[in-house]
Amino acid sequence: MKRISTDTIARTICLVFALVNQVLAIFGKNVLPFTNDEIYQTVSLVATLSTSLLAWWKNNSFTSAAIEADKLMESLKSEKE
Repeated sequence: MKRISTDTIARTICLVFALVNQVLAIFGKNVLPFTNDEIYQTVSLVATLSTSLLAWWKNNSFTSAAIEADKLMESLKSEKE
């Protein structure tokens, strides 16, 4: 089985929320209790956490020595291939 992409999972979750919201509205129940502020804060938190983790995980070279080391590493990798 192939790995499911993150985009597919995100779209599926949004679809499920929309469907649940619609079914609740049809039956006169309270719609999902999310305010615009709560949605904004949640999306903002997820975006901040995602970028923070990505920045922490990736090798970010700022100094000239680190940039040169990255070039050397890439050349060594390409020689092995």
